[in-house]
Amino acid sequence: MIQINNLSIHYGDMPVIENLNLTLANDEILMLVGPTGCGKSTILKALAGLTPITKGEIVHQNWTANAKEHIAPEQRNVGMVFQDFALFPHLTVEQNIAFRLKDNRQSERWIEALGLQRFRHVKPNNLSGGQKQRVALARTLAHQPAFILLDEPLSNLDAALKDDLRWEIRSALKAAGIPAIWVTHDQEEALSVGDRIGVLQAGKLEQLDKPEVCYNQPVNKFVARFLGETNFISAQMLTENTCVVSALGVEQTVEQANEQLRPTASVYLLLRPEDLSMQVNELLEGGREGHGTIFSMRYEGSSRLYQIQIAGEPQSNNLVKIRTLHDINLTVGQSVNLQITSSRAKTIFSKE
Repeated sequence: MIQINNLSIHYGDMPVIENLNLTLANDEILMLVGPTGCGKSTILKALAGLTPITKGEIVHQNWTANAKEHIAPEQRNVGMVFQDFALFPHLTVEQNIAFRLKDNRQSERWIEALGLQRFRHVKPNNLSGGQKQRVALARTLAHQPAFILLDEPLSNLDAALKDDLRWEIRSALKAAGIPAIWVTHDQEEALSVGDRIGVLQAGKLEQLDKPEVCYNQPVNKFVARFLGETNFISAQMLTENTCVVSALGVEQTVEQANEQLRPTASVYLLLRPEDLSMQVNELLEGGREGHGTIFSMRYEGSSRLYQIQIAGEPQSNNLVKIRTLHDINLTVGQSVNLQITSSRAKTIFSKE
C-alpha cells in the first residue's frame, strides 16, 4: 500500500501539486486524469523519487519519503512504464525483459503471459508499437516491483490497438497483484480500466472515486465536463433535494453536487447524451411544436450524435446533445420531442 499525505511540490516558487492526499490499495489500479499541466506526471515523478518533495510525505511499508528525507529511486522498488517504451535497441525481447535478473523464471512467465514467445529473439526496431509496449510491461513485471507507475503508456499507439492492449495491461497487473497508478489523457481509457479515478485540476484533486461515481455523480461541473460530453439544462427546484422542472419536464430523482441548495433555487441539471431519447414530430396535438429542432448531426460509426436546439432558448445556451444508434438518420431542421430515459438519479448544480 502507498499512502500520500498532504503532498505539495513546487518548481521554484510555482506550486504544481498542493496538499494531495490519496491511498493506493494493494492490487488497485488508480487512473489519474486531468488537463495538460495539471500535475499528473509530477505525481509519478515524486512517487518514483525523481522529483523532490516540498511538503508532506509518501509512505510505503518499507520506506517514508518527505522534504527532509529523500529516498533514492533504486531504493523504492518501483516499476515504470513510459509512452516511449524505453527499450534497449541492441538487446532482443528476451534480453530486454531479463535485463539484470538473476532468475529468469519471472521473465519466462511474462513472455508467455503477454504472448511474446515468437518474438523472444527479435530486437525492438523490428516490433510494432503494441509489441514494444508488451515488452516494456513484461520487463517491469518480471522485476516484481512493489508498485508500478504508467505514464501515458498507450498514447503512441493506434486507436484500434489501444482498446485490446489496455485490457491486456489491466489483466497482467491484476495477475501479478501489483498496485499501479496510471496517467492518461484518454477519458474512455480511465473509465474502463481503473478501479478508481482521480481527476486533477491545477495541482488539486477534484474528485477521487469509482469510475461510475465520478461519471454519474461528479462533484462539480469541471469533473462532469472532463469525463464526457455533458448537457447542463436550466431547471428549477420544486421540492428540497428531490425534484426539478426544466424544459424537458419534471425529473423527480436528483442529487445535489457537493452543495446545499434552496428548495426553489435555479439550477443546472446534468444529462449525458445517452440519458436522452428523441421522437420526430411533424406537429404535435393542439398545434404545439416539439421541444426543439435538430441543429446538427455527427456520424460516429456505431452511433450518431445530434444537437437539438431547444425552442425559445438562445442557441448558445441550450444546444442539447443526444446520442442514438447509427441507423437513426434524421435531418437538420426536423422537429423533435425529447425524453429523459435514464432512471438513475441525476446530478444538479447551483447557478449561483
